Amino acid sequence: MHIPSRRHLTIAGAVVAATTAAVAVASAAGASSGAGASDTTAQAEHAVKGGKAKNVILLIGDGMGDSEITLARDYTVGANGRLNMDKFPLTGTYTTYSVRADGSPDYVTDSAASATGWATGTKTVNGRLSKTPGTDKAVPTILELAQKNGYATGSVTTAEVTDATPAALASHVSDRSCQGPADMAKCPSDAVAAGGPGSIAEQSVDHKVDVLLGGGKQRFDQKVTNGTYKGLTVTEQARKLGYQVVTDRASLKAAKAGKPVLGLFAPGNVPVEWTGKAAAVGGTDPQRCVTSNPERPRTTPSLADSATKALQLLEAKQQAKQSKKGFFLQIEGASIDKRDHAADPCGQIGETAAFDRAVKVARDYAAKHPDTLVVTTADHGHTSQIVPLEATPPGLSSTLVTNEGRQLKVNYSTNTPGQAQEHTGTQVRIAAQGPQAYRVLGVTNQTDLFTTVRKALRLH
Repeated sequence: MHIPSRRHLTIAGAVVAATTAAVAVASAAGASSGAGASDTTAQAEHAVKGGKAKNVILLIGDGMGDSEITLARDYTVGANGRLNMDKFPLTGTYTTYSVRADGSPDYVTDSAASATGWATGTKTVNGRLSKTPGTDKAVPTILELAQKNGYATGSVTTAEVTDATPAALASHVSDRSCQGPADMAKCPSDAVAAGGPGSIAEQSVDHKVDVLLGGGKQRFDQKVTNGTYKGLTVTEQARKLGYQVVTDRASLKAAKAGKPVLGLFAPGNVPVEWTGKAAAVGGTDPQRCVTSNPERPRTTPSLADSATKALQLLEAKQQAKQSKKGFFLQIEGASIDKRDHAADPCGQIGETAAFDRAVKVARDYAAKHPDTLVVTTADHGHTSQIVPLEATPPGLSSTLVTNEGRQLKVNYSTNTPGQAQEHTGTQVRIAAQGPQAYRVLGVTNQTDLFTTVRKALRLH
């Protein structure tokens, strides 16, 4: 039997008292989150308990800093409304910096280094995936540890399955660009011909992750150039390894538990849900976002669809094995970041809203399975800022008409017009519920998330 240390018992007790007091203050202030104070108190008291989690669901909003959350909240549910991600009982912040080869801080991370941080508990250089910063050595990931310890595993994204955030879980490469067998120019030592593990696509299916869902069909259409699967596409390699390959909502729904599932729903990134006019120098006329992107096929599953199916498949696998252990699942809303880079407020808000619906799927699952740790956070901050309507900021801006019928101005100024907007080095929100959730409180480091998940699942 695991007996918590006196230090952790003391921390948990203090957190219960502090959280209960905070809930009382929020209740007195008339919070309109849609959950009663007693419900929130009960969630908080459960969340600060230690103990073991059977399952972990980790939700990553790529580039989803506080400004991006606030923008989505203001537009969709109103300034005094609350998103699903706002309803977690315990909230903290964590720092996101990466490091240089000598270990000194690099204050603005990219998605590869940040994902490596929580996937391995190790900081690395920008562009590298689950390898050390100086010596370029592979570091075990939380997904690999979960597999080793008998847990089912899954990764769901709206980016390519081989993009940085999902790739950090199931691959080790010197550069994030090495997504398929034809993309290995920056990773010569990782190539199969050099005795390495191959591209991100090859490694991901070699790992036999139980559920891999997202875009990136173009990477899996590439042919393997060396080794056992030489001459086959990576998709054919996946089938040889037992994968069911699905390409749309119908085939995803039809996928059965018992064999791993590879979902490839677009050649590249999954098309975004919303569209609108991009921000411009001098601003735009007030606009409402188009909430049905005509370029997104109707057969494309939403992030919430994919999350729901992933949970069903992972749970069914463990039940069939009669395993007492559950699963580790990562869910990424990737194009919050991608549309922020493009200074596209409507695309960005739509993807944040889609991510928030996936958060609800996770929280609804945890409500029925309280031994599930659910964590939501971002990998780094980004560009968008809500500014006064009368402001004439530099860079690019757009005026939106929110669902409250009010105008809101958003500005993008981390790069010159015509260039992609940049990440920022700010700390970002992390929120959680379930066993070990109290570990997210205060200001922590991105690498501490690795420890939170590892301790929750008792991985060794």
